Amino acid sequence: MIRHGSLRLRLFILILTPLVLLAILLGYWRYTVAQQTAQELFDDSLLSAGLAISRDVAISEGDALSPTTRSLIRDASGGEIFYHVTGPGGIYVTGYAYPPASANPSKQDAYQPQFFEAVYRDEPVRVLKMTERITLDNLVGDATVTAWQRIADRNAFANELSIRAAILMGILLTTLAIVVWFGVARGLRPLLDLQDAIDQRSPDDLGEIKRPVPFEVRGIVQTLNRLFGQVEQSINAHQVFISEAAHQLRNPAAAVQSMAEALRDAQTDSDRDKRIVELVAAAKNSATVAEQLLSLERLRLPTHQDQMETIDFRSVVEEACAEMGVHILAKGIEFEVTMPDSPIMVAGDRVFLTEAIKNLLDNSMKHGGTELTKILVVLQRDRDTARLSVADDGVGLSPDQSDAAFSRFSQLEPSEGSGLGLSIVSAVAQRHGGQVSINRAVQGASLTLELPVVH
Repeated sequence: MIRHGSLRLRLFILILTPLVLLAILLGYWRYTVAQQTAQELFDDSLLSAGLAISRDVAISEGDALSPTTRSLIRDASGGEIFYHVTGPGGIYVTGYAYPPASANPSKQDAYQPQFFEAVYRDEPVRVLKMTERITLDNLVGDATVTAWQRIADRNAFANELSIRAAILMGILLTTLAIVVWFGVARGLRPLLDLQDAIDQRSPDDLGEIKRPVPFEVRGIVQTLNRLFGQVEQSINAHQVFISEAAHQLRNPAAAVQSMAEALRDAQTDSDRDKRIVELVAAAKNSATVAEQLLSLERLRLPTHQDQMETIDFRSVVEEACAEMGVHILAKGIEFEVTMPDSPIMVAGDRVFLTEAIKNLLDNSMKHGGTELTKILVVLQRDRDTARLSVADDGVGLSPDQSDAAFSRFSQLEPSEGSGLGLSIVSAVAQRHGGQVSINRAVQGASLTLELPVVH
């Protein structure tokens, strides 16, 4: 969803997500450290309270605690402190009657403060037990001070500190999110300005975008300018093609109309028969021009992979020569086809390849002139290339005339052709990764269509 959604939202999430994850990790680490630090501070506070109680007991000889000590016990961080004091011989001195005892008494030095956890009145507590030698009522002996705090009070205090830290971190993250959100919007402003500039263009305005943009967006602008240029070239080429096609179709259409009017006005049967033949020829010529124009238009479309198939080029040549051979032989022209015995596999569109070969043969028939007596077709393989040569003994054609010969609607000499045949052959060759060329010949014309061979 993010891949196809708002770019602003995507950048916002990409920037904020690692920061949030880092904040969570730091928060967890900070919480753990805070808990440990708080426990150490609470233990120090408990130790301070124990020392103060021991001092007051020694000074007052067990009578009372000083106001400062009572305030310390009452307001100590981590909750209220409870205490129990015994004098020499284990005599009860002051405090609560029954202190919590350790389940596993420590074997360390008795005069070292001992911290342990126990249960007091069904509540877990943290206990400090310390022993000191004091003088009480002229008696010298050991006095033991036991002080404890509820663990629940300690945890509540530590959690409160953690919550405060979390709230502070949440405020910082919220502030950062707001800054990032509006910062990304400001950073994307050049893209929005570019969108507005393109949106204000008219459909006919395909000129380059010259608006200054950030470095990161220059690639997009360059791609758009290149696309605009290609679209403009395609539109111009299409318009030129339509203009030229309309011009070329005008003459056959006018010829058909003229023949039809002549047929209508024919006075005799022989004259009418003659006009019918001329009308049929004009109609065929018009249909041929229209078919060739459609072929050129289809060749302008991009090639799809499903249109290309691996075929034996010999079968394509055989099919095209069989169809055109009838017309060639009907005109009394010698027609010879030479092909190898082994297959020549090529990748291509059978329809386009057949049409290209038929146009090569048709070009020889229409432009060979009165001198034309023979057309020779030779198919051979030269390493990785299939070569199809169509030669005749008619009017000569030299390589210097290639530009004019392969241009659309171009004719070297007036003839009944439309000037589209060889341009279709050239387009088919390019579509299949090959080429068509005019060979130097002693007599007549010789053209070669080359296509890459599939192994």
